[in-house]
Amino acid sequence: MSPALRPAIALLCFLLAVAFAVSPFLVEGFAGFAPDQFPIRQDNPPVQPAGYAFAIWSVIYGWLILGLGWGLVRAPRDGQWHDMRLPLCISLAVGSTWLAVAVASPVWATVLIWVMLIAALAALFMAPVADTPWAALPVGLYTGWLSAAACVSLGLLSAGYGWLDQQTAALVFVGIAIFIGCFVQSALRRAPTYGMAVIWALVAVAVANRDAVQVVAWLAAGGVVVLLVPTLAAMRRR
Repeated sequence: MSPALRPAIALLCFLLAVAFAVSPFLVEGFAGFAPDQFPIRQDNPPVQPAGYAFAIWSVIYGWLILGLGWGLVRAPRDGQWHDMRLPLCISLAVGSTWLAVAVASPVWATVLIWVMLIAALAALFMAPVADTPWAALPVGLYTGWLSAAACVSLGLLSAGYGWLDQQTAALVFVGIAIFIGCFVQSALRRAPTYGMAVIWALVAVAVANRDAVQVVAWLAAGGVVVLLVPTLAAMRRR
């Protein structure tokens, strides 16, 4: 792509971050998949984090807007920023429509959240080493939460369509979230906000299951301990 187009991509990425943050206000009343959106009702599924955990989105939205706004002003032509912005634009564009899709179809919402995650992972690994507070750290927080949320979506689908029972689905997909989180944070070796976001989700899964499905709570708690190792290592490298 011509370097002359880089400022336009920088502006587009910033505007997509704003659209992504505005999208919840355009889809009223969405608080996760409804229990009756699945052939088998999903009442209190153990794969799902406690409700308070979703408050992280306010931090993600705000930090992405601030970071991409800073990059738009200070690094509109920078090559490393540009490399990050291209896949991030894809993730944010899909994310801007995700809530509207989720209201209509958990299946398509799950497909889209994995598209968001894959594009966000590409952006995270391409994030500039300089300007970390404005690039790698907000993208890391966003990508870490997507890593957990994408696994939760698959867990809900698996139980909701009868492929697995609720407890097995939770064990399988919480385990996958732990594996992905550890693998990515270890390979990345920076941006500890990625691991922090996955840990935040795992703690919320443990809290949600502490009195219900304790084996899932213990798995999530164990995942927190394991994921702390590469996350703390990334913090020390900073």
